Amino acid sequence: MVMEIHEDKIKKLEEMANTLRVDLIEMLLKAGSGHTAGPLGMADIFTAFYFHLLSQKPKDPFWEDRDRLILSNGHICPIRYVAMAHAGYFPVKELDTLRKFGTRLQGHPEREKLPGVETTSGPLGSGLGQAAGIAYGAKMDNKKFRVYCLMSDGEQDAGNIWESAMFAGKNKLHNLTAVMDRNNIQITGMTEDIMPLESLRAKYEAFNWHVIEVNGNNIAEFINAVEEAKAIFEKPTIIIAHTIPGKGVPEIEFDYNWHGKAPNKEEAKRFLHELRTMGGKITSEHQ
Repeated sequence: MVMEIHEDKIKKLEEMANTLRVDLIEMLLKAGSGHTAGPLGMADIFTAFYFHLLSQKPKDPFWEDRDRLILSNGHICPIRYVAMAHAGYFPVKELDTLRKFGTRLQGHPEREKLPGVETTSGPLGSGLGQAAGIAYGAKMDNKKFRVYCLMSDGEQDAGNIWESAMFAGKNKLHNLTAVMDRNNIQITGMTEDIMPLESLRAKYEAFNWHVIEVNGNNIAEFINAVEEAKAIFEKPTIIIAHTIPGKGVPEIEFDYNWHGKAPNKEEAKRFLHELRTMGGKITSEHQ
């Protein structure tokens, strides 16, 4: 069943996603390092989670009944930080401290540094097992919160992903929804050149998962996919979200060279112009 989302709400979410992209570029420029392509591509999904889907209390980040959002591909954390700041977890001005000495905003997220970050992530392939464990425990304790695991397509190369997928399928973890950023790039090239992944749908279905494929840059479509996952009671769900790496900045879209590269001053100026032209009115407080 497709849930109708009011057009005005979708427009506001799209404006917020563009605001997050603007702040992301400004933050990466000030840091002088960090990841650009993946975070730009995932801005719509993080917007959908933090401003519509998650059951959360930003001022009470340890609220027992909160939904758990596990970020497995920790290197894209800059876009999570921007979303969290605008959602009220910490001041937007703190984004200026990304990757600085002593900051809470580490280059990979650290659970004990920043309330609202559920797990420390960095080694790829670990997040799905962590999320499955949390979902399994919640199921044992009859907890109603949901567990979401965001992961990259490149980390599907890791064997422990498939151990975790097998565990979740066997235990029918219907409270677990994984979201794969299917952007087709890795740090050294295109995924299908480095280690072909397809058919991802057939693989996850073989592990007893419900599979949904969506345009991950279409907020309404993604929200509907998450709502569909909530209606599946006999197995975990994975949403294969097809995204454009570098989304919003045409000159770097689908360019794997921007996987782990931050813009310099001139590049950032061009990127911000593109985003502001695309997004119209900028609502960012991070000026």
